[in-house]
Amino acid sequence: MTTEYHRRAPGGGKLYSFEGVWPKLAEGVFIAPGARIIGNVEIGAGSSVWFNCVLRGDVEKIRLGKGTNIQDNTVVHVDSGGTSTLIGDNVLIGHSCMIHGTFIEDNGFVGLGAVTMDGCYIEREGMVAAGALLSPGKRVQSRELWVGRPAKKMRDLTEEALKNMRAGVEGYQQLAVKYLQEYDADLQ
Repeated sequence: MTTEYHRRAPGGGKLYSFEGVWPKLAEGVFIAPGARIIGNVEIGAGSSVWFNCVLRGDVEKIRLGKGTNIQDNTVVHVDSGGTSTLIGDNVLIGHSCMIHGTFIEDNGFVGLGAVTMDGCYIEREGMVAAGALLSPGKRVQSRELWVGRPAKKMRDLTEEALKNMRAGVEGYQQLAVKYLQEYDADLQ
């Protein structure tokens, strides 16, 4: 008798159980090849997790809303002290980020290579710039841009910046649909 230790996700990535809990995916989710989703993770409709990402819900839960994208090489984890990672709808998380024990409201944005640490909170339409380090317990308020290491508020976001953030999210949603169609057709 063989034990099932992983399953193929839509798009070719892999799902792993931890302590008997399997990740849950809603309709239209794309998990790219090389991505690993482990344990107590739920991903909302139309969201995407790109190449070589790891979402590890082993000691707490991870939740992604609808239409959210987690880009290549990003790690999403939780704090064993009881801090889950909760990510809302239409959030964009750039390539090679580290998201740890963080709450990100709808339409939040985390730039390339940024790090968010335990207890951080990014409000609706808040933005953490590329390369920034959001130290534990920091709160990015709605429509604020935080930059640097450690990150600090730089300014409020303009309507143009918010428009560009939305366009980025929509672009990834459309791209995920194309990948899902192509990869699933090839793998059947």
